[in-house]
Amino acid sequence: MTNTDPKGHIRDVDRYEETRSGLYLARPTPGRPQFHYIESWLLPELNLRITDFHFNPGHEFQDFYLDVVDIERSGPVWRSTDLYLDLTLYHHDRVEVLDVDELLEAVPAGHLSAEKAESVLRTGFSAVQGIAANGYDLETWLAALNITLSWRRWPQQGR
Repeated sequence: MTNTDPKGHIRDVDRYEETRSGLYLARPTPGRPQFHYIESWLLPELNLRITDFHFNPGHEFQDFYLDVVDIERSGPVWRSTDLYLDLTLYHHDRVEVLDVDELLEAVPAGHLSAEKAESVLRTGFSAVQGIAANGYDLETWLAALNITLSWRRWPQQGR
């Protein structure tokens, strides 16, 4: 019942749930002024980690954060590797693509092959296209892919 972040910090997890779509985790985020809790889904079929940050008052600015990731599983251990490209979803409004510069810098630095970077871009822009085609509604887009996720805030806030 722990989560190790990219910096090696081990965090206690309140809940893990494995479904046919992927792995859910929910945990507090101590010491973060912007938010106090996160819920994330690892979705191997989509190569995405989708996170709902529970923001503290005055810090709310997005609905969901999507990371393009590689996901590996070995028995009960799930491992995700961030592949630089991120998306920010503003519900029923827009999706912003972030960190393209980091992705492009990773190739000449030898962190990613050009082929892998192309795959990352295809994954990210496929998500943008799917979300936009479904009214910038994450739940509707995922339902069209036969993926059902649960969040603490659904359906209370109509997400």
